[in-house]
Amino acid sequence: MTEILRLQNVDFVRQSRQILTDINLTVNAGEHWALIGPNGAGKSTILSMCGAEKHPTRGTVHVLGHQLGRVEIRKLRESIGHVNPRHPLRSALTVRQVVLTGATGTTELMARWEPSREVIERADYLIDMLGLDTIEGATWPTMSQGERGRTLIARALVTNPPLLLLDEPSTGLDVAAREQFLETVDHLHRSQPELATVLVTHHLEELPETTSHAALIKNGRVLAAGDARGVLTTELVSESFEHPIQIEYRDQRWQARAVRASVPR
Repeated sequence: MTEILRLQNVDFVRQSRQILTDINLTVNAGEHWALIGPNGAGKSTILSMCGAEKHPTRGTVHVLGHQLGRVEIRKLRESIGHVNPRHPLRSALTVRQVVLTGATGTTELMARWEPSREVIERADYLIDMLGLDTIEGATWPTMSQGERGRTLIARALVTNPPLLLLDEPSTGLDVAAREQFLETVDHLHRSQPELATVLVTHHLEELPETTSHAALIKNGRVLAAGDARGVLTTELVSESFEHPIQIEYRDQRWQARAVRASVPR
């Protein structure tokens, strides 16, 4: 089993405030992890270390076999796909142009840069695989949030990275667009079995069917981590969110519902 990520005894301090404490997490090839917890729990900070964007204050982070602090970060990031629904693009780039920016790791197309034939073929393959060929002529400002989300997945995968990070990818999607997006992620997982993914969310309904592992984060610590069905239980999720939440697992999807306190008559 190929190790993709390893966070070992990680602490993170920002402006004298302890954000993360003693984080231990290992992600292997082909595993699809969800980081779940309330707002401010530290999920996005963990994801930023997985993406080689932040370094730990204490402890070690290994990404794709390289320890942060002992590797050329820019080169390492070329092997990590990152999907951020708040992608700051403002230009009227087409689907294909947006996807191609993933090859250079830039928001806009680089001046005087010409993609290789292999890169173009990879972009076209992803556009077709993710069902974007029907809107290939659309430009970024005219795309729906769901179309943008699928385009950003293609962009993140154009360099064929072994690791894909998804930071609250369902943000801004209506129910139909969310379900279409999750179907896309499931298809991706099944068609690329060696790809490792880490998805951050605080809504269990936003987890793909193919989610294999989960880590519950509470107050900057890992409350529980491991097989998703063993971690995403009523007891553990309630403890993570400090509120009674009933968890159901049905048809390979999770549902969460707050438990109402009885009202005295």
